[in-house]
Amino acid sequence: MARIRVGITIDASPKVVWRSVEDITTHVEWMADAEAIRFLPGPRSGVGTRFECDTAVGPLRLTDVMEITEWKPNRAMGVRHTGIVTGDGVFTLRKRRGGRTRFEWTERLQFPWWMGGPIGGLVGKVPLRAIWRGNLRRLKAHAEAQR
Repeated sequence: MARIRVGITIDASPKVVWRSVEDITTHVEWMADAEAIRFLPGPRSGVGTRFECDTAVGPLRLTDVMEITEWKPNRAMGVRHTGIVTGDGVFTLRKRRGGRTRFEWTERLQFPWWMGGPIGGLVGKVPLRAIWRGNLRRLKAHAEAQR
């Protein structure tokens, strides 16, 4: 299982940053690897929300099936991956001095055998970490523009 963690400090309060992540449909605006999101039957926010995300990393394209497992406004959003790639992840928001927020994104992912299994996970960490760091820079710009 690959564990990937990235973080960034955003010059906006956790409340403002949360507004940038709580609407799952807007994730395609700041996640370069997320091309489209479709909700599955059920809630559209909060724990139990299920959706498909068309994901692209280089030439690799897949549909990631996810379910929200944790929903703590202004503090945390957790997700379980139940599609081709399985695992779990969480966005955490921590208040910092000066009205800033430390935003961290942690994922534990398991890749199928045809994507290299555990070895694919180890190799895939490098490009995924780079892509997600870019995603966080876009999230930072989005949230700071909302202040």
